[in-house]
Amino acid sequence: MALSFFNSSAFYTMSPNLPSPTPRRSFFASPLSNQLSGLRFSSSFTSKRALNFRSPNTSHRPIRCSVSQVTETTTSEKKSQLKRRSDIRNIAIVAHVDHGKTTLVDSMLRQAKVFRDNQFVQERIMDSNDLERERGITILSKNTSITYKDVKINIIDTPGHSDFGGEVERILNMVEGVLLVVDSVEGPMPQTRFVLKKALEFGLAVVVVVNKIDRPSARPEFVVNSTFELFIELNATDEQCDFQAIYASGIKGKAGLSPEILAEDLGPLFESIIRCIPGPHIEKDGALQMLVTNIEYDEHKGRIAIGRLHAGALRKGLDVRVCTSEDSCRYARVSELFVYEKFNRVPADSVEAGDICAVCGVDDVQIGETIADKSSGKPLPAIRVEEPTVKMAFSINTSSFVGREGKYVTSRNLRDRLYRELERNLAMRVDDGETADTFIVSGRGTLHITILIENMRREGYEFMVGPPKVINKKVNEKLLEPYEIATVEVPKEHMGPVVELLGKRRGLMFDMEGVGSEGTTLLKYKIPTRGLLGLRNAILTASRGTAILNTIFDSYGPWAGDITTRDQGSLVAFEEGTTTSYALFSSQERGQMFVGPGVEVYKGQIVGIHQRPGDLSLNVCKKKAATNVRSNKEQTVVLDTPLSYSLDDCIEYIQEDELVEVTPSSIRMCKNPKITKKSR
Repeated sequence: MALSFFNSSAFYTMSPNLPSPTPRRSFFASPLSNQLSGLRFSSSFTSKRALNFRSPNTSHRPIRCSVSQVTETTTSEKKSQLKRRSDIRNIAIVAHVDHGKTTLVDSMLRQAKVFRDNQFVQERIMDSNDLERERGITILSKNTSITYKDVKINIIDTPGHSDFGGEVERILNMVEGVLLVVDSVEGPMPQTRFVLKKALEFGLAVVVVVNKIDRPSARPEFVVNSTFELFIELNATDEQCDFQAIYASGIKGKAGLSPEILAEDLGPLFESIIRCIPGPHIEKDGALQMLVTNIEYDEHKGRIAIGRLHAGALRKGLDVRVCTSEDSCRYARVSELFVYEKFNRVPADSVEAGDICAVCGVDDVQIGETIADKSSGKPLPAIRVEEPTVKMAFSINTSSFVGREGKYVTSRNLRDRLYRELERNLAMRVDDGETADTFIVSGRGTLHITILIENMRREGYEFMVGPPKVINKKVNEKLLEPYEIATVEVPKEHMGPVVELLGKRRGLMFDMEGVGSEGTTLLKYKIPTRGLLGLRNAILTASRGTAILNTIFDSYGPWAGDITTRDQGSLVAFEEGTTTSYALFSSQERGQMFVGPGVEVYKGQIVGIHQRPGDLSLNVCKKKAATNVRSNKEQTVVLDTPLSYSLDDCIEYIQEDELVEVTPSSIRMCKNPKITKKSR
């Protein structure tokens, strides 16, 4: 439940296209508990606007935006040296997946005249990676900048999936404020909570953008109220709770201070950024300090370090010291220097503190290191991200088809590529396995590791991966496992099977509410991470493809007991060869097949799903004996369409004794020859 507070005696015109709005006034002049005592509030509203409360105090205050006390609390000595730059704003756009971050950035870039009027611009231009475009999600954070009223606004687009939370955590080191984008129907979701928690811990200013306000079932009052409740739950300060709310339609490029009255452009949003998000706090005349928060690679320039300049000035050709800690430093020279202007990197001779820049010339630079003054520079605190919760085993390909399709097949190739991933992916861990050709890769979730597998596959690597496993802990001789908060949006008619399925996975429901006017129910569960492995396909089957599942890590808790994730066994190829229609016709009676006729298979390859528990070996290469010469014609064979499983589906499907074979051209599943299991 949130409150909106207005003052009728003063307003600010935020855009020439926007009618004069009634501005917000700070309610938190006195402690929150005193103001809320004795008042009764309802989460449902009869009017279309939020509740208006007028203070009995006759002295009116102007708009005050959320600036955290954490940012302001510094010693008096240090404060005298620090200054704020008024010509720069560094912001990150954070939100839950599919709440419209990247689309909103598209509109901001267009209205800031980053592109020519006749220039063709594709949708979601910030999602430049092929994999991002195919999946429709943001995987890597990216930088751009716009200029509004002589103020340079550095914008960082961040991923929305919880599996890529490490990207968000390190990016928050570069900014002074965030745009928290929230869907006008769904409201705050699990990743919204995660990114807001991190932003408040960093003491960043927050502007809440209620996006997709043009949706038919939009409920902006509820969304703002829910967001306010989230601020309170996360122990935000009074100043942080007094956030500025902007209502916007990212796809139409409109925004306003009221859900009913939107300007013809994003002027109110730009004004809120300039007014509510402070400029960078810098030590202009201090010793050079720049924290490396991102790394890119260029074939001609080599490694490019990206970060915000905290103090001093950086010049092209300057000798610098690169520090991990005060004891571990080395020297380098800046060969080239770039700043972000519009959608491009632009060469620069010098960069002053407060701006975000890209540095070339430091070949072995790592994320989290500090580029400092050669003589008196000191390292900044290193970037820390949360620990991974899921691990998978990577090993060389041992199937009969090894080397047919891949370019890099040896354990040395695999090892080098995995350890190279650690240079950029801070939330990932790689450890040596039990054998020399096995490596244990740990990440934030299955999707986090699957994206790595897909990238390696496209680069020409051929290898095998085992099933995902959770990373447990032992505290005081008690076994603890990771728990996650799962939210499921499902139509009411399919709610029964979904609730039953989550119950079998040891899920504990703690909230249920209706969403919008479409008859959709939002279920919230606390569930072991083990219970989520293989759940996505099962929940889509139970809801006939209508459910939407979102999860985020919550905490470690007691071991929940055994969980069965798959009741059916696998159909396994009996011998190596090429599948035939004759053999598949009789095999399909045993279950659903993964392969069609004319496909090469090898002994031990999984070719289908058995309709009963336990595995069953089949001969899918058997040919019809051509002995009956008196047959007039062949019998008509009707085959079922084989199941087509993606990489994500295969990783969800496999169990302890099974592997996924990944090559540039194919994704196959097979039984692990090192693990023997009873089969029929």
